[in-house]
Amino acid sequence: MSAPDQATVDAPPKRSSTTTSALLEKYAKQKERIKTKSGPPGGFDPTPLPNAPPGYTVKFTFYRAFDLPIADLHLHSSDPFIHATLLHAAPTRHKEDPVLTRRTRTLRRTTEPEWREEWIVANVPSSGFVLKCRLYDEDWPDHDDRLGNVTVKVPYVDEKWEGFGPEGKIFEVKKRSGSHRAYLVHGIRSVFCRNVALTPRLQLGIEVLGKSDPPHAQVYTVGPTHWVKHYSPMIGWVTGVKVNKDADNDATSSIQSKSRRAKKFDFQANEIQLSGPVPPKLYHRYVEFRPMIGRMFSSKGVRGRILNAVLHKQHHRIYNFDSSTEYGYFEPCSEEAALQFLKMVHFDEGGRIFTYVITLDGLMRFTETGKEFGIDLLSKHTLHSDVATYIACSGEFFIRRLSHPRQSHHRHHSHVSSGESSSTQPPTPPTHPPNENIDGGPPKSPPPPKPQLYQLVIDNDSGTYRPDKSVLPDLQKFLERNFSGMEIKVMHCDDDELKKMKKTQLEIKKKEGPRVKMVLNRSPSNSSFSSDDESRLGDLTNIGDDDDNDEGGLGLRSKKERAFDLVQEPQRWREVMGFPKKKVEGKGKGKGKGNEDVNGLDGAEDEGGEKVGGEIMEDGDTKPTGDAKENDQADKVNGDAKEVYDSKEVSDNSGTSAVENNGNGNGNSDTAGPGVGSKA
Repeated sequence: MSAPDQATVDAPPKRSSTTTSALLEKYAKQKERIKTKSGPPGGFDPTPLPNAPPGYTVKFTFYRAFDLPIADLHLHSSDPFIHATLLHAAPTRHKEDPVLTRRTRTLRRTTEPEWREEWIVANVPSSGFVLKCRLYDEDWPDHDDRLGNVTVKVPYVDEKWEGFGPEGKIFEVKKRSGSHRAYLVHGIRSVFCRNVALTPRLQLGIEVLGKSDPPHAQVYTVGPTHWVKHYSPMIGWVTGVKVNKDADNDATSSIQSKSRRAKKFDFQANEIQLSGPVPPKLYHRYVEFRPMIGRMFSSKGVRGRILNAVLHKQHHRIYNFDSSTEYGYFEPCSEEAALQFLKMVHFDEGGRIFTYVITLDGLMRFTETGKEFGIDLLSKHTLHSDVATYIACSGEFFIRRLSHPRQSHHRHHSHVSSGESSSTQPPTPPTHPPNENIDGGPPKSPPPPKPQLYQLVIDNDSGTYRPDKSVLPDLQKFLERNFSGMEIKVMHCDDDELKKMKKTQLEIKKKEGPRVKMVLNRSPSNSSFSSDDESRLGDLTNIGDDDDNDEGGLGLRSKKERAFDLVQEPQRWREVMGFPKKKVEGKGKGKGKGNEDVNGLDGAEDEGGEKVGGEIMEDGDTKPTGDAKENDQADKVNGDAKEVYDSKEVSDNSGTSAVENNGNGNGNSDTAGPGVGSKA
């Protein structure tokens, strides 16, 4: 056997294009499959609840903790709270369904906290559960310090299980996951203080209350129903939002009070736990109208992980727990619940509009929002849901004050916008807004604290989850059960009447509401998704595509994202760093078919880093118009191009050249300039 030629040995191996071609073909097929669907995947999910045997209602009680370490050295104490997670073997509709969690209130400056908080959960399976309790020291805005874990495993549950007795059971806290700094100080402290134990302890109570009502496959929080108000003074100052310093004054303070001391700048994020179960039909998945959205929610890929982390951080920034956070409880499914909700939305004062999300466990999160706010991050459903794959419902709502309560036989027959004739709808009394002359409330006097005098108008206006119109009656019944006495009006987001009502709200806000400072925030690190039908989620997938466009491109990128892009594509360093690109000018007409999108003159970027431009035709053809460089021959990319007219090279002032010709062809790639499949 003859020895190989030395030139053959030294030559680099030829790169096989099989893998690259297969990936491009797979990507093209997936993109075409999404286009041909009647709608993007996501939205309403009709998957029924799985069959499951009857479960049990279990009450968990978080009593107290002993000998916790000192996490705040400057205060010689801690601000402890418990974050509990309940794991069980009950079947779920999808593996992405969130687990049940509960956070206790934070107790300030103590190493011997005594919470005595309850958590009642229905349909816990007979196969038992695992309760994980993580103890933290609240340290906003820094990272909360872990103080240890307690894991309780119960192998079975039935009506005869004795539980932990009336006073509960004491468990030792595992220090391994706790803060090393805190436990170093705690060890030194236990040496000099005989009454301080080295190992902290946690007292828990678990009790079975009996069998749960159906649906048995739905594990949910029964109670206690509670509310939490989070405050962000900086965001309140930026947006110009003012609230009463004392929450009890929401129902009694004068609207026209000129005292500056009665108000404060504060942005308020709200959480209110509604009594379950949430109707099974209220089940919606995020809408994946672009592949990037799926990667972001699943935290896949470099950019998907970045955006997922950014949104989680924004959620915790808005729903932050600190010394200003307020907690409270109310009687479930009562007028007290409705009154508490009205206090949190400030009744009908100021023409406010709110964005809301209801989780699968019945936790309702909402903030004041609207297009008049310049900060994008305050109006997005993904932020409220904490990037949850599945939620119950989302949209917008606002409050209107009735001139007088409805008749008693009409009160429980609220209107659902579903195409019914107006003659069958119960008559609505005059409301504020639009009627500004209704006595007994804003803007002339304090709001009356009677739920019967208010109407909650709520819709499904969410571009991220797009709740289906068919679930609106279920949403109405769920809210009517929780907010007793208050009238509920559920409307579809495309209803013309609803659009007029929202317009009226905005007009009232200009007259009665606080002035709003306009702040432009274009970075995706501080923005998420629109509450309109067309979500701004799509803008995130165009980051870097329209670099020369003032409406997008590099102007939307953070420094961290620019750095990741530079690592991924070093050859695009000029574009990533923001330097102007060399442009070519020319005119061309062409026609062809392709599997990639074509967006505008400077359109989307293909896999090879080339720029394409053109106009999308309804039949899938593309009519490209754009710029190209002369390539000394007829251009072609994965296809043939037939030159109709001779090319003409024209030099510009910058030394670059342009080609003007007409052609048509058929290829599998984006097109730019004179013909389909041309490569600049």
